[in-house]
Amino acid sequence: MNRYTPQGNNVVTQALTQIGGCGLFLLTLLAAVPRSLRYFRETIRQLWFVGAMSLTIIMVCGLFVGMVLMLQLYHVLSIFGGTSASGMVVALAVYRELGPVITALLFAGRAGTSITAEIGLMRATDQIDAMELMAVDPVAYVATPRFLAGLIAMPLLCCVFCAMAIFGGHLVGVTWLGIDNGTFWSNMTAQVDVHTDIVNGVLLKSLAFGAVVSLIAVYQGFTTPPTSEGVAYATTRTVVASSIAILALDFVLTAFLM
Repeated sequence: MNRYTPQGNNVVTQALTQIGGCGLFLLTLLAAVPRSLRYFRETIRQLWFVGAMSLTIIMVCGLFVGMVLMLQLYHVLSIFGGTSASGMVVALAVYRELGPVITALLFAGRAGTSITAEIGLMRATDQIDAMELMAVDPVAYVATPRFLAGLIAMPLLCCVFCAMAIFGGHLVGVTWLGIDNGTFWSNMTAQVDVHTDIVNGVLLKSLAFGAVVSLIAVYQGFTTPPTSEGVAYATTRTVVASSIAILALDFVLTAFLM
């Protein structure tokens, strides 16, 4: 138990104290950013772990999402004789919604759970307490590098996901279904807006999702009870809380940005 661990008897109280404790922990993380610069190599290592090691699942899922989306949209648009706009609709759907949201959900399931489990195991084996005894700030050494790595990795992974989704849509639409290649790309480039679709849809959303998922993952790891059961429950809470937060935040960002 520590000062970030929520206290409460009923579900509502526990949820509110979780949110409050997570907010306080965010302030602690931001305050520890200057101190964490001395552990720059740890941040790079975590960036490799949460970013580069997640590329496989991001690329594969992005490819198949684009392929399935093209198949579905081609069938629907063929009813209205608008199959030439399939590439444009795929691009808009991927850039504005599917890219950031699915990337964040995959990131939470792959990297977020790993971060929570790793920090929770460090808590269970008293490694964090040992750092404090050796005058090493565990927030600056353990939590902040993982938070910054997730914040940096999420936009990059989202760009990779969107690129693979567009490639999958092109593969199905042009190669399989016979859409003209020039029409596919010209409609897409004519309708996709850099500010609305790329900056707001991809970059800002992915940054917000990366911050939320990384914060939840690190917070759950730091506040988990030092037992194997506690680590298991914390990992589960990371996935559940991150998924809900991603979808709720997506609605809020869409309402304001779009």
